[in-house]
Order: sequence, then structure tokens, then C-alpha cells
Amino acid sequence: MALDDPDLPREKSGPLRDDSVLLHTEGHAGYITLNRPRAINALTHPMVRAVHAALDAWEIDEAINVVVIAGAGERGLCAGGDIRAIHDDARGGGRASVDFWRDEYRLNARIARCTKPYVALMDGIVMGGGVGVSAHGSVRVVTERSAVAMPETGIGFVPDVGGTHLLARAPGELGTHLALTGEAVGAGDALLLSLADHFVPSDRLADLTASLATVDAAEAVRRHEAAAPEAELAAHRHWIDHCYAADSAEEIVERLSSCGETAAKEAAETILMRSPTAVKVTLAAIRRARALGELEAVLEQEFRVSCAALSSHDLVEGIRAQVVDKDRSPRWSPAALADVADSEVARHFAPFEDREPGAARGLSLEG
Repeated sequence: MALDDPDLPREKSGPLRDDSVLLHTEGHAGYITLNRPRAINALTHPMVRAVHAALDAWEIDEAINVVVIAGAGERGLCAGGDIRAIHDDARGGGRASVDFWRDEYRLNARIARCTKPYVALMDGIVMGGGVGVSAHGSVRVVTERSAVAMPETGIGFVPDVGGTHLLARAPGELGTHLALTGEAVGAGDALLLSLADHFVPSDRLADLTASLATVDAAEAVRRHEAAAPEAELAAHRHWIDHCYAADSAEEIVERLSSCGETAAKEAAETILMRSPTAVKVTLAAIRRARALGELEAVLEQEFRVSCAALSSHDLVEGIRAQVVDKDRSPRWSPAALADVADSEVARHFAPFEDREPGAARGLSLEG
């Protein structure tokens, strides 16, 4: 199904006029291809709407039994949201990012409650928004090329797209470790953290993709999967679980620095390079997500946090340093964990009705 297919439900703004999402059907499968390979398929607002519309159409189509999502090119499924656009919007005091996040998080919830198998081919880079369009699916496939991460603290942001929900449910404190450091994991660790379900070597992906048109999804994956690589983080659980169970970000860093493990000291150094505000808000978000439980409730929390971050210094500065100027030298404010006030952390979780006039309205996940 092409983007301009008249059978595809449309947003009120009209049909998309680019090929950033390719849709087609074959046999009993509906295929979604994110098609911005030069940008590692980074998500734009029209792409989010197109994927959501395809899910709505195919879920009520009796001829479609399975939905498959993949990324164009060789670099990855999706590197996340279009953060240059977020940077420009935040600098200009705009609201386009709020509208984008609202629809993106609705898509994440939509994927999670899809009644048909949703097969995500998590090959290559799968970060941020890429996790959101894959890891909430029912059949999540990684390869030896997979690099899965929620790297938001490195740009002055906080894991979103349901990422805090996923990481909060990971074994022990592994999710907290990945959330604060923003580091990527390979296939074995993605399986350990329950971010993925199956390992399929990349040279079998084409055959798997084709077979999904005619074979039941579970059977198709069974035919093509292989033994997964070792989970590297498993050997580090002893210090990860101890250090990240500390009450504060400062104490976590202190435990990591003093526990005697080289990898732990490196983790501490990494955290200290991230936005101090983002680190503290992320830690609070992960712990609140554990208590909230359901994905929808966590997405609503993430929406409040993201909207608050949009007006912060560190988000604009982090994207500038990492993506715009690429000097890799962000000037965080505050510059140290100890200088981040509790009130600033609390601001990110405040209900919208308690914020200034004109603040974004809440996230509705109905429909």
C-alpha cells in the first residue's frame, strides 16, 4: 500500500506528500518501512501519523494477519526522533514538539495494544523513538548488528516513548544503568532486559520478512531464529544492582566510583558527562514508572516530563553540542548533580493544571 493509497485513513490535514514511510501488503502481511535512510530513519511527525493510520487500517482488515516494521538502508531501524527539529522548536519557543510527542506517545500505546502480531525488525541502530516503535510490539527481533539504547541524558533530555516503562521492568537495576548512562546494548543484552524476544542473524532477515507473508508469525520466527549472543551485562549484575539501588544520583555515582570495578568507574564517569538535571529527572522517572505500572500511565508521566524539558536550557544545549555544532562539549546548567534543586526535578512531574497559563494540555490515550 503506497502512501497516497486512497484506502489508507487520513489525518484531517490531508495525505502525506513524501515517501518517508512506505506501506505495502503481501499475502496476509502489512509491511511498514521507515524510509529516511540518510537520517537512520529518524521519525518526523508525518511518519508517526502514517504508521498510526496504517495500524488502524490493517487491524480491521480481515486479509491482514500480521504487521511488520523495518527500516530502510543498512544502518538501522530508527535512530529516534528528529531532534534537530526539536532543537529549533525549543529555541523558538514553539509548540510543534509538544504536538509531535502527543501523537508519538499515542502511537507507542497503539502498538502495545495491537491485536495482531506486530513484528519489529530491530536490526542496526534502534534508539529513542526507534525503541518506541519496536519494543512495545509483540514480536521483537534483534540481530548481531543491533545497538539498542535510550541515550537521552546525553542531550539533556529524559527517556520517553515508554522507555522508562520498559527500563523500569528490566531485571534488577539494569534498566536504571542504561537510562542514566544512555549506553547502547547488543542483541544478548536486549534480550536480557526484555527489550527484544528473538535473535535472528541479519543474513536471514530477508527470508524471515518474506515468509511472514504466508506463515504464522511465531512459526516464521521459529524457523529463522538462532542462539543469541551472550548477554554481557549479566556478569555485572552484582555491582549494578548494588550501586544503582542508592537513594540519590550523587550516591549512585559515589558507589560506582568506589566499588573497585573498572566498568563501574567508567559508568560513573559517563554519568558525570551527562546533563545533571536530566540524570536526576531520569532516576526519578524510572522509580515513579515502577510504581505506576501500566504503560499508559507511564506515557502520561513522560509527556509531562518532556513538555517541561522543552523549556529547559539543557535540551537545547545538549542537541547543539551533539548534533548541530558537534563539538561534543555541552555546557550544562547546573553543571553538577549537587546543584540540581529538588524543586527543579519536581517541576518536570507537575500536573499541567499546576503549571503556568498556556502550558500544554495533558496526554489523552483514548481511541
